Amino acid sequence: MTPAARIQAAIEILDRIASGAAAEQALLGWSRGARYAGSKDRAAVRDHVFDVLRRWRSTAAQGGADTGRGRMLGLLRQSGIDPDSLFTGEGHAPEPLSDAEHAAGRAPEGAEALDLPDWLADVWTQSLGDAAEPSALALRQRAPVYLRVNTAKLSVPEAQALLAAEGIKSVAHPLAQTALQVTGGARGVARSKAYLDGLVELQDVASQAIALALPLEPGSRVLDYCAGGGGKALAMAARSGGAVDAHDADPARMKDLPARAQRAGAQIRVVAKPQGRYDVVLCDVPCSGAGAWRRAPEGKWRLTAERLRELTDIQSDILQRAAPLVAAGGTLAYATCSMLYPENTDRIAQFTADMPGWKVTFQRQFLPSDGGDGFFLTCLTAPA
Repeated sequence: MTPAARIQAAIEILDRIASGAAAEQALLGWSRGARYAGSKDRAAVRDHVFDVLRRWRSTAAQGGADTGRGRMLGLLRQSGIDPDSLFTGEGHAPEPLSDAEHAAGRAPEGAEALDLPDWLADVWTQSLGDAAEPSALALRQRAPVYLRVNTAKLSVPEAQALLAAEGIKSVAHPLAQTALQVTGGARGVARSKAYLDGLVELQDVASQAIALALPLEPGSRVLDYCAGGGGKALAMAARSGGAVDAHDADPARMKDLPARAQRAGAQIRVVAKPQGRYDVVLCDVPCSGAGAWRRAPEGKWRLTAERLRELTDIQSDILQRAAPLVAAGGTLAYATCSMLYPENTDRIAQFTADMPGWKVTFQRQFLPSDGGDGFFLTCLTAPA
């Protein structure tokens, strides 16, 4: 495919998304009908689609239309690329721009310029203060690729050397001593021997920092209460050298965890109903994903005020359910991949008001400026 044909394919996919199709569904539908497209073509088209999803409002403003064509036009203008060089109508390229399209387009304003929904703008500013604008702008960019080195098996420099031998370049990241940021050859990670042998895992650096911040001691009884795919459970097991129990309200989310644990040499026990008391209980709760919108930008535009209220109710309920599982003097860790105060500090304030005797011993809001996704972590100590 030519660069212009890739633009046209992205336009068609974006129109399907605007009509209500999920991004992955729209991409899959296109790829099934585009047998001529090679792996590089598919990757390029996907990149175009996700670049626009991150900038859904601003590209429409600068392109002069809330269509796939308008948004791709806006993206090219934001990137400093002359649209006329691609909108030629030749072969499978988009049709040439009309005089009206040449004249259309304006600078985005307000929440539109930050690529935020209008209803969310005030909550965003109240949540982040001076960091509101730079954090919103950071979410318009592609996320870096990070790896967690399985330090139970090898050192970070050893992992770097193994990856480099397969053409994958990386640098250590200061936010987490287990982290490598991939600087070259990222598409080869999933096929690398280091990855297939469980020596490295794909995991955001802030997510790794959360696992490292937990007060794990040798012999601690540990529970990942909302384990999902199990990334943090694996990180905790590698750090502690002991067993970690993994639980999720939707067990299907953990279906790959036993195989991942075996590959990594980690002791992970999947438990349907946690029993007894634990020294550390991590609740990485369902949330808006507002801190990870550069990875999953579709969530930004599908989130509503009503859904945010539903999520905060779920989050509070999980804290209440998990608290009795914490041993006296143990730690209840609450985490989200969000930067919104209703999901973070408000939930902790409500919990401590409802549960006298629990004390906040650690709290941190990770921002994109720290290098990774926006994460929030609070550690609470149970009454003795």
